[in-house]
Amino acid sequence: MGLFGAETGALTPEDAAIAQAMADVATISLLQERTIREAGVLNDQLQRALTTRVLIEQAKGVIAQTKNLTMDDAFNVLRAHARASRQNLHDVAESIVKRTLMI
Repeated sequence: MGLFGAETGALTPEDAAIAQAMADVATISLLQERTIREAGVLNDQLQRALTTRVLIEQAKGVIAQTKNLTMDDAFNVLRAHARASRQNLHDVAESIVKRTLMI
């Protein structure tokens, strides 16, 4: 923050107090903006995690139903296929739910 005056010299105590108050307000604004931005990023991450979890649960249900397995066994089949095919779990689950992949 730059301060400019009409005259050369030190700030008066009143001007220094006003400048400090302005700097404090600017700092608070920057910190608040960063907090809001970080909260938004966290919210997006949590939403993606929840969406992925729902998709995985749906895929487990499809596998359990079509192969007559328990949900735990269906998850093991899902995970094993993802590892064997070097795909992430979300992508495999999505393919199973869309019925473009049958395992």
